[in-house]
Amino acid sequence: MRRFILGLDEGTTSARSVLYDIDKHQIVDIQNKTFKQFYPESGYVEQDALEILNAILSTSKTVLTRNKVQKGELCGVGITNQRETVVAWDRKTKKPIYHAIVWQCRRTTKYIKSLPLSVKEMIKEKTGLIPDPYFSASKMKWILDNVKDAKKLAKSGDLCFGTIDSFLAYNLTGNFVTDTTNASRTMLMNIKTLDWDDELLNFFKIPKESLPKIMPSDAKFGFCKKFFDAPLCSMIGDQQSSMIGQGAIDYGSTKVTYGTGGFILTNIGEKIDKKPEKLLLTVASTLNGKTEYAVEGSIYSACSGLNFLKHNLNLFDEVRETSHMASSLEDNDGVYFVPAFTGLGAPYWNNDARGEISGITFSTKKEHIVRAMLESMAYNTKAVFDEMRKDGHKFSIISADGGGSNNDFLLQFLADMLNHDVVRSKNIEATVMGTIFVAMLSLDLIDKQKIKKLTSGKEVFCPKMTEAQRKKYYDGWQKAVKKV
Repeated sequence: MRRFILGLDEGTTSARSVLYDIDKHQIVDIQNKTFKQFYPESGYVEQDALEILNAILSTSKTVLTRNKVQKGELCGVGITNQRETVVAWDRKTKKPIYHAIVWQCRRTTKYIKSLPLSVKEMIKEKTGLIPDPYFSASKMKWILDNVKDAKKLAKSGDLCFGTIDSFLAYNLTGNFVTDTTNASRTMLMNIKTLDWDDELLNFFKIPKESLPKIMPSDAKFGFCKKFFDAPLCSMIGDQQSSMIGQGAIDYGSTKVTYGTGGFILTNIGEKIDKKPEKLLLTVASTLNGKTEYAVEGSIYSACSGLNFLKHNLNLFDEVRETSHMASSLEDNDGVYFVPAFTGLGAPYWNNDARGEISGITFSTKKEHIVRAMLESMAYNTKAVFDEMRKDGHKFSIISADGGGSNNDFLLQFLADMLNHDVVRSKNIEATVMGTIFVAMLSLDLIDKQKIKKLTSGKEVFCPKMTEAQRKKYYDGWQKAVKKV
C-alpha cells in the first residue's frame, strides 16, 4: 500500500498543498493558490481567513484526487503557517468576525509605543520578544476594542482568537489548538512555562478561554474529517518549520529564509542562558517531549521588495532576471535601497521608518536599483548576525531557503557580507518539508538522523570579498539606514 503525508503550507500570499511519498522520500505533487491582500489604510494589512481556508481545502482536494489517494494511504497531515497573523472567529459558527490581521500590519504602532518601559521589560522577560505591532497580542486587543460584537462574544465565551494554524485546525478537526512555536509569537505565552501568562493576559485584557490549548509541535491535534480522518500530527510556524526542513536541528545551526520577509534563526538548544538584547528569543520546536529554542532576527521586507520593483516600477518582467541584472554591474555605484515599506525590523526596530533609495546620480540605471534591493537583504542579515555574535553565538552551518535563495547574486553577496560559507538548501520546499518531517516524527516514521541525511548535499557559496570591500559596502548601508 502507498503511504503519504499531506503538508499544508499556508504562507503570507498563497496556500499550498504538498503530497509527500513516505517510502520514496519525495514530494509527488504540489498545488498552489494565491489569495487576496487588503490594505484598507496606510500600514494596514488584512486577509480573508475563509478565502485562506478554501484555498487550503481546494488545493488539498486537487493533489489527493489527482493522485487517487485512498483512505488508509494518507498517514498524516501537517500544517505550517505564516506566524503572528490573527484570526478572530465565532466558536459556534466557525466564521471570522473580521478580516485576519496580518503579521505585517502596523495599525497598533502607536499603542505599542505608549507602553510603559516597565511593561515592555516585563513582556521581553516573559516572552523573549521585543514589544512590537508585529506580534499577535496587540492585534487581538485592537479587535476587542474596535470590532462590533467582539466583546459580546468574548463575554459569552464564544470568541476564538488564534493564529492561522488554530483557525485551520479548528475547521479541519473541530479542536481549538495551537503549538508552542506559534504560541511563542503571540506575546502572550511565557517562554519558560510554555503556557499562556496570566499577567500578560490581564494587561492586554485577552480572555484566556478565547485562546487555544498549547500543545507540542508533534502532538496528535485531532482527525481531519475532510482528509479520510487522517490525524493532524504536526503544527509548526513557517520559520521554525523551514529550520527542520533544512536540517538545522543541531545547536549552532542557522537558517536564513528569504520570502516575503527575511528570517534568520539560530538553534540554541534546550537552555535559555541569555536573552538577546536586540533580537528575539523564540521556541524552535517541541518534539518528543523536548523544547528547543532559537534566537531570531526578522526582516519585514525581503522578496516583497523585489515584487515592488516588478509590479510598481516595472524594472523587470521576471524575478529570475534580477541575479543577472545585479551581476552585470561592477559595483553598486553608491546606490542603497532601504526597503522599510512597513518599518524596519531586527535589529533596528524602527516602526516609523519608510523606504528610501539613496545615492542616485545621472549614471544610475535600473540595474543599480535592482542590485541595491538584493544587497539590502544581505546587509540586513549581516546586521542580525552581528547582534548574534555580540551575544556570544557561534555558527556552524548557515543555510538559505525561500524564493530569494534561488538568486545566485544574493547568496554570493550574503556569503561575502557574513564572511562565512552559505549553503543553498537542498529542499527548495524546505518550509513545508519541515512540517512533513515533524508529522513523520510524530508517527515514528523517521528520526532526526534520517532528516539530516535527507537534507544534506547542498550547494555552497564561499566568501570572496576582501575585508576592505566588505567594510566599504556595509558602511554605506549603515549611513543609508540612518536616513530613514
